[in-house]
Amino acid sequence: MRKFKTTLVTSAALGVIFAATPALAQDAGTGAEEAEGNAIIVTARRQNETLAEVPTAITVFTADTLAKTGIERADDFVQLTPGVTIVTGTAEAGDTQINIRGINGARDAESSVALVVDGILKTNTAQLNQVQGTLRQIEILKGPQGALYGRNAAAGAIVIQTLKPGNALEGAVKVSAAEDSTYKAAAHISAPVGDGAGFVLSGSYSTTDGFYRNVYLGSKTIDDQEVWSVDGRFVADLGPSTELDVKARYADLKGASINFNAAFHLPAFGGAFFEDVNDHPFNFYSNIRPTNTQQTFEASAKIEHEFDGMTLTAWALYSDVEQLLTADGTSADFARFTFPGTTADSVAASDACWASTAALTGYPVNAPGFIGNNPIPFIFDPINGSTFGPYSPTTCDGTQLQTRNQSDFSAEVRLASNGDGYVDWQVGAYYLHIDREVGVSLGADLGNGVSTQLYNGPGTANPTTQLYHDDFSTDVYALFASADFEVSDRLELGLAARYDIEDRKVSNLAPAAFDPFTGGPINPGQTVVGGVVQPIADQSEKFKQLQPKISLRYELADDINFYANWGIGFKSGGFNNQGSAAIVDQSFNQFIGTDVLIEDKFRKEKSSAFEAGLKGELLDGKVTFDLAGYYTKIDDMQFFEFFVGQFGLLRVVSNIDKVDVYGAELNLNAEIMPGWSVFGSANVTESEIKKNASRPQTVGNKSPYTADYTINLGTQLDLPVNDTIDFVARADYRITGPTWFHTLQNDTNPTLFSGLLPLPADPVNSPNKLVLPAFVGDADYSITRRDSFDVLDLRVGLETGSWSITAFADNLLNEKYLNEVITAVEFGGSFISPGGLRRFGVELGYKF
Repeated sequence: MRKFKTTLVTSAALGVIFAATPALAQDAGTGAEEAEGNAIIVTARRQNETLAEVPTAITVFTADTLAKTGIERADDFVQLTPGVTIVTGTAEAGDTQINIRGINGARDAESSVALVVDGILKTNTAQLNQVQGTLRQIEILKGPQGALYGRNAAAGAIVIQTLKPGNALEGAVKVSAAEDSTYKAAAHISAPVGDGAGFVLSGSYSTTDGFYRNVYLGSKTIDDQEVWSVDGRFVADLGPSTELDVKARYADLKGASINFNAAFHLPAFGGAFFEDVNDHPFNFYSNIRPTNTQQTFEASAKIEHEFDGMTLTAWALYSDVEQLLTADGTSADFARFTFPGTTADSVAASDACWASTAALTGYPVNAPGFIGNNPIPFIFDPINGSTFGPYSPTTCDGTQLQTRNQSDFSAEVRLASNGDGYVDWQVGAYYLHIDREVGVSLGADLGNGVSTQLYNGPGTANPTTQLYHDDFSTDVYALFASADFEVSDRLELGLAARYDIEDRKVSNLAPAAFDPFTGGPINPGQTVVGGVVQPIADQSEKFKQLQPKISLRYELADDINFYANWGIGFKSGGFNNQGSAAIVDQSFNQFIGTDVLIEDKFRKEKSSAFEAGLKGELLDGKVTFDLAGYYTKIDDMQFFEFFVGQFGLLRVVSNIDKVDVYGAELNLNAEIMPGWSVFGSANVTESEIKKNASRPQTVGNKSPYTADYTINLGTQLDLPVNDTIDFVARADYRITGPTWFHTLQNDTNPTLFSGLLPLPADPVNSPNKLVLPAFVGDADYSITRRDSFDVLDLRVGLETGSWSITAFADNLLNEKYLNEVITAVEFGGSFISPGGLRRFGVELGYKF
């Protein structure tokens, strides 16, 4: 029934595309209208111009749209943008990946989307999904934007404007309450301070128990969260031609982390060992309460001075984000803590495991898990033994701790024309320094919780068994320039270029110590010489790239524009934990016969993107339209891989050598009558992996994390009830097409279970009879694709010039869908995270 419904809606949307006038173009503003009549004013090319004049695909959310939709963060506005999807908060709050037209921001690598707030580029991906103050406009640009907006804009850019102080006192307060103990509050005040100066002070707070409960602990500790932030902005005229803009913000988050279940994909084992990720019933049984903290501080200053015919803009930004998470472990299936050994730590961990398992014999954990009388997780002895999935209620699976602390300083100087001539130009320079310290620590669960120290020696309450701890230092230097030529009254040509140099260094901080359980180094990348653990050498590398961009716009008629653009996108390479290549080769290629290739240094990503389209309006502006087609060739696409094995856990970034992406996009907006508008958009994306040395069998598969299509339909009402009260309603319906999250798709692959074979089918009762061949342990990943899903959000209320009351329903139809599927190929399964469920609430607002 779901497939039929999706096919029907998709066919209808595509029918609209092909039946519509051939003079269609790209993304208009989701039913919003502002500025000069119906024209929407944007800053997509760092200058004020109408949306129709911008020669690129762009979606705009004006102040009215932001108010009507309740948008606060990237997770909100991405869902309303065709061809754009997001994965956020599945592992931790700062873990946000935005996919635009087939290009994804790989976890543990740099983002592919630039975030620009009030003209300042932010560089930490942890800030992508944060509240950015009192929003006034959001612009989402698609395609490579590095030539104009700088670093990590290979897939596009998010350009945000917040409230700027004016000459009069104004302010607002908004509070809401919803199910699951979900409460939000936001307020701001803007006031002048003497002549030519003013400030804005904004604050926000939100808290929720979340949708899911920890069955073992009996509490809502799976997706609970509490966040507050304060933003300040001071703007002053230092003279008739000079403006100073100073901002500062602090944000604090506390919540849960790692809200995953596991699904296995082993067809020979059958039953719950061969589970479609979309059919998994989510239950959480961890004996460790997962935690996540994030503190953000940033401060910036920008100065603009107008000369005759040009403007000088200079800004500097300091940012510091500190993140930490603790959670249950994942290593139970490999018996790391279940066999008594010669060390005191091994005996203590084994005793704790036996005790916790004995207390839980027969406890109903997620299938195919089973807690029997014997804690040894041996998959071929289900009667006497125990089979554990990750995050079990026992101590047998250990603990994990992750830290990510990043501080950066950046600055830019830009000189630009004032837009009065036939040529608009700009030239400038950019500098960035990043210090990033990342740690991933696994430990034995002795029933004492999780230590927040990365390394805990033998004999401690939570002894460390594996540690990755690295310090990354990056210096970025860039020069950029652009010029837009008004060739004729109807033709405009734009040229832009940027040259980046990224100088990267990494130092390993893991101590030269031994794992108290296995006797090997605490960091798998370390070597042992003469019984002594050797330190890992420092590494450094420079990544360079020129990013040109060419664009043109031709006015076919007074209300219709043709545009085309081509550009190069770039994302710097970097370093995995040293020794990653050797770990994967020894543990998988040599042990189970795979041919996966992982390198200690991952390469830079480069893309070449072409786009052409038509945009315009009909019926005196009552209908706006936008149709675009695009084609992108990506070299060395960066992709996150997750490995689970006898070594513990390994997170790396690999490269997919060549990927081609092409597609089409439509946006339509219509004003049916004053106060009633309807809008719709659709994106269809096709992609193909052309070459992949990391996993050669994936050639011909689709780009990971890329939805086959997205469809947005909606309507907005703003009608008077009487002279002072308006009835306001908005409905947004989003359909997200099927999505693969890994390069392995309709493929099979050996797993660790393959490496354990051949073994007797019944080692206890018939040890000398039937022997299972190795291929019985192979996995089939055809059941790891996320199905299409649809979400309907509804808001209905009353408002006056000063107050409003709104009832809302998020995911009104209570659609059950997956947020993310992280496939651990050689583990034989996937780690899956659920999406949000239905939630009803009410919102009150007051402004003055």
